[in-house]
Amino acid sequence: MALQQSVAVRNAGLDAKEAAIGTSPILKIRTGAQPANCAAADSGTVLVSCTLPADWRAAASGGSKAKAGTWEGTASASGTAGHFRIYASDGTTCHEQGSVTAAGGGGDMEVDNVVFAVNQAFSVTSYTTTAGNA
Repeated sequence: MALQQSVAVRNAGLDAKEAAIGTSPILKIRTGAQPANCAAADSGTVLVSCTLPADWRAAASGGSKAKAGTWEGTASASGTAGHFRIYASDGTTCHEQGSVTAAGGGGDMEVDNVVFAVNQAFSVTSYTTTAGNA
């Protein structure tokens, strides 16, 4: 039998994750495959690094939590995005990571264009976390 949780419990868990990561976290989009887990060393080239809004996630609703505000920046290197990592505001403590695809591509995070050139503007078009155990 599978564990099930109420929507209220799933929403509370998602909101607690945002609180644990803190305000104004750092997003880094990198080339290549993501590391095995958040404790593993960084991999790939950093294509872009930007500070997310202080309130960077919307309140959880229906067991999901979407990005809040505008997530955008300018590329500092050229390459094809492969994964992202979200760090605490210190820029070194990784708390979340996942795949990156172009909008509509089904990645954990979707951006307007996965091929970056130096000084190219980019924006995150979609980033939503859905709690399990529905």
